[in-house]
Amino acid sequence: MPMMSRAPVWFRKYAILCHRWMGVTFCVLFAMWFVSGIVLMYWDYPGVGSRDRLSRAAALDASRIRLSPNEAFKRLDTTQTPNQVRLSMVDGRPAYRFHFGRLPSIVYADNGQLEDEFPPDMTLRIASAWTGQAASAAKFEGALTEEDQWTVSGEFRELRPLMKYAWPDGAEVYVSQVTGEVAQASTRGSRMGAYFGAIPHWLYFTPLRKKGLLWSRVVVWSSGIGTVMTIFGLAVGILLYSPSEKRYRFPTGRSSVPYAGQKRWHTMLGLLFGLVTCTWVFSGMLSMEPFDWQSGADGLQLARALRGGQVDLAKFGAKLPGQALAEVPAGLRVKDLELTSFAGQSVYLAQESPERSWIVPVDGAPVPQFDPARVTGVLAKASQPYHLAEVRVVNEYEPYYVDRHHNRPLPALFVRLEDPKGSMYYVDLKTGRLAEGYVSGSRWSRWLYHGLHSFDLPWLYRHRPAWDIVVLTLMLGGTALCVTSLVIGWRRLRQKLASVV
Repeated sequence: MPMMSRAPVWFRKYAILCHRWMGVTFCVLFAMWFVSGIVLMYWDYPGVGSRDRLSRAAALDASRIRLSPNEAFKRLDTTQTPNQVRLSMVDGRPAYRFHFGRLPSIVYADNGQLEDEFPPDMTLRIASAWTGQAASAAKFEGALTEEDQWTVSGEFRELRPLMKYAWPDGAEVYVSQVTGEVAQASTRGSRMGAYFGAIPHWLYFTPLRKKGLLWSRVVVWSSGIGTVMTIFGLAVGILLYSPSEKRYRFPTGRSSVPYAGQKRWHTMLGLLFGLVTCTWVFSGMLSMEPFDWQSGADGLQLARALRGGQVDLAKFGAKLPGQALAEVPAGLRVKDLELTSFAGQSVYLAQESPERSWIVPVDGAPVPQFDPARVTGVLAKASQPYHLAEVRVVNEYEPYYVDRHHNRPLPALFVRLEDPKGSMYYVDLKTGRLAEGYVSGSRWSRWLYHGLHSFDLPWLYRHRPAWDIVVLTLMLGGTALCVTSLVIGWRRLRQKLASVV
């Protein structure tokens, strides 16, 4: 037989062999990924974000703010310049949080007292206020200095020890003794959802996840090998499939595939859902950012220009926090007052929630958002020597700015630069900060990861339950494919073990 005619036969033989034994090895993992992926569509991993903090925070009591920002800062007796300054309630008292890096230094705004330790009775009150339940009903479960399932990621490392409290209804709250804030919180339902969703899907098992580098490599290599396995399976299925000739004869008749029973189902499901399985596993690997081209535009120069320098606390003496709170519209319960700057102008950002906020300039009238023309001018100057190729206000989600949970801020200002990278940015007009950025490589990542893995396509999101129907159909098809592989894999292993015995 000529070498050219033998090549397809050789390839098919070894493709079947590789797919078979890789499938035996990874069939359980794939089935777990698909089933947990369905759960993860609706139940996320427990966490505490800015939206949660604002929704549970107490409104600022302006009558108790007696120290100016500069007076409070002097109590710290430091020459460092804070990169962030916020005013909020801490255990029922207004307090300034001066951030030098990630961790804050706290100075109470009523009497200038420094808070550098958080005793158990105080952390219990903070946890109780978060849940809205009586402190007397809480059970103290210890000061955690090591990882557990809900605090296993690196973000909690600097926040330990974490004071953990639990309530009879299943609510659990972790309060950091470093910041005095709730670092993590969960309910019985959110934990159950995570056990069947996020934890198996992300391989977020504590013994593995606490070893960050090992966990990353396991996820990347498992996804990479799984992608190769599905490619072999697709190739074999296409080579063997004969829709018109039906050349494979069985006692029950002719067939388009050379298998019966579970193998036939596996082949047919693979032809229908194999491509989706392949792209889904590959895009899952991209979630770990194994390639440099996935990184988005950093926009550091533009971010600095939008801010216009470090916070000058002395300038806020011209309009104290109490005055700023008096200028916000009636009905806005301000829970967080940030002292910042925009293009060098000192401003207060007053927030009740991400959707309800107000900007109070120290030397001007309050406004609901920054002027798009002014933001454009700042960006045009900062982007030199490149020009702005496109500028527009975005009032609804679009292909490169979409969020199924509606957490991304709107309205936003979109700008695209005439630079070699094709840089484009979205600026949150309520805060004057970059909300998203892309360069040529990260645009590929947006579609190869988010598009293929989460199916976050704007049309589907705007017409739910279209997204749910499409994604559930594909996920259930992939699950069925994995179930057949489980059955085939178990039979194969049983045969091999029986022959050995």
